[in-house]
Amino acid sequence: QVQLVESGGGLVQAGGSLRLSCAASRTIWSITAMGWYRQAPGTQRELVATITRGGSTNYADSLKGRFTISRDNAKNTAYLQMNSLKPEDTAVYYCNAVSLNGMVYWGQGTQVTVSS
Repeated sequence: QVQLVESGGGLVQAGGSLRLSCAASRTIWSITAMGWYRQAPGTQRELVATITRGGSTNYADSLKGRFTISRDNAKNTAYLQMNSLKPEDTAVYYCNAVSLNGMVYWGQGTQVTVSS
């Protein structure tokens, strides 16, 4: 079982930055990949970015260049640095982890609100 706790969300003006953190309850070496997804009201949850245990990253095309995913294995934590935020980035952001045996875990989500 892996528990994920997100933090770092909040209210920011357009053009601002936020860094989200996702702390895992187990050592990150037992997790093959971690990711960030987001869900705005009335929409489906969508991929933001993923990062493998080896550090390979994948981003939603529309977010490349503004968002950066990273992980610190020593701290069992993954991060999402979000720059040049836009009102359309407003959503609940969820952390996701896939364990070595294929189980998928989700955090509780953190709200990000970007004002115009």
